[in-house]
Amino acid sequence: MREIQENFTTEEDSEKIYGCREPENQEETKMDMNSMLGSRTCGCGEIHSCAMKAVYIGPGALEKVRQAVKDYRRILLAADQNTYGACGEAVKEQLGESLENLLVYESEGYLVPNEEAVAAMEARLTEKTDLIVGVGSGVIQDLCKYVSHRAGLPYHIVATAPSMDGYASAGAAMIMESRKVTYQAHVPEVLIGDTEILRKAPMEMIQAGYGDILGKFSCLNDWKLSRVVNGEYFCQEVYGLTLDMLQRTKDLGPRLLKRDEEAVGILMEALVGVGIAMAYVGNSRPASGSEHHLSHFFEVTGLLNGEPYFAHGIDVAFSSVCTQRLREELLADTPPASGQTEEDGCFDWKSWEQDIRRVYTKAAEGVIGLQRRLGWYETDRRGVYREKWEEIYRVLKEAPSAEELMGYLNSVGLDFQQFEQTYGEKKLADAIKYAKDLKDRYTVLWLYYDLKLRPHNGPAV
Repeated sequence: MREIQENFTTEEDSEKIYGCREPENQEETKMDMNSMLGSRTCGCGEIHSCAMKAVYIGPGALEKVRQAVKDYRRILLAADQNTYGACGEAVKEQLGESLENLLVYESEGYLVPNEEAVAAMEARLTEKTDLIVGVGSGVIQDLCKYVSHRAGLPYHIVATAPSMDGYASAGAAMIMESRKVTYQAHVPEVLIGDTEILRKAPMEMIQAGYGDILGKFSCLNDWKLSRVVNGEYFCQEVYGLTLDMLQRTKDLGPRLLKRDEEAVGILMEALVGVGIAMAYVGNSRPASGSEHHLSHFFEVTGLLNGEPYFAHGIDVAFSSVCTQRLREELLADTPPASGQTEEDGCFDWKSWEQDIRRVYTKAAEGVIGLQRRLGWYETDRRGVYREKWEEIYRVLKEAPSAEELMGYLNSVGLDFQQFEQTYGEKKLADAIKYAKDLKDRYTVLWLYYDLKLRPHNGPAV
């Protein structure tokens, strides 16, 4: 187990290490993103690195494409119909004679990063292809990341919306066999975000990016919680970097609604900064927790059942309110009592599997297999909860209230009632109980399940 770093990073240390801190006024907003690239030895004892070569965010950044690809001769350009319309022709022009192939996905509704989309991109690669350039945001980014990694190629991304935090992360979030799976891939060599283009993105995508950042209130709390309960590796400096991105962004809602170009640039920098934080630790822990598990639940079940779901970041923002309500319910209780134990029985796998098959239908076997391998349902954590309840209580207490989070949502034009009406009471209850089963990550969803939902005196099976 890696040693846990207990010392908090000061604002001065954070600035020295990351080149960023909370701005003292509205004019002091620009970050030096490129100073965050490369490798550095951290106080936690680990070497953190982000292998990206360059980040360009700002007005006119699109003009950097030609310079960025100057060493490549056979380039595949990939986009969907909407993102190609945003700036695809301009990128194509800058690629010039280096453009080997062009792929523009045609799809009704959302493009899904699944087996069919992967096959379509791989079919456009040749033995001479030396670079993939993606024009788009979340799904195009994940497809380019996944396919380029499989092919042993670098990729660049020209962002068309400040919609998610995966631009600089190594993880590719895919839908494979109807399950949400994050594959370890690699970061883009170059990221280009022209704020003149980003500010024209559909408002839903700007709201989604803001919502993805807002979700860090939840995921950072989950990371601390798992440190207390499981002794999970925790880096205060990476935690501080993500928190810095959140502090820079949380009050931007009204300006984002007006498509203020500076505000959109700050949001994009925050999204990239969080991606760099993920690259530093090699996984999505600094940026994804219980709120993302709920979001993945709504997306996966929506695709399985042909039901509506929100854009990822918007679901994340709404789900952050749900997870905070769980924390507040747990905080309202006295320390967990001894209760019944399962010493004379074991977890009722049969009943649980029936529920998983009801909820996840054709994707159920993958979920069941994951939890069987983890064995977390056969682990009684209540002794740890009783022993460490004061620490757990302090961590849960750090998160902002659900009411405060809804204030942020309202500031960017999001209405939590729409979330409740879209999914309904039954689906929300299923999400709280079963979203955790999609991942191998401990969050407040497990704490809530163990203390509120687990049948502690279930029958032997």
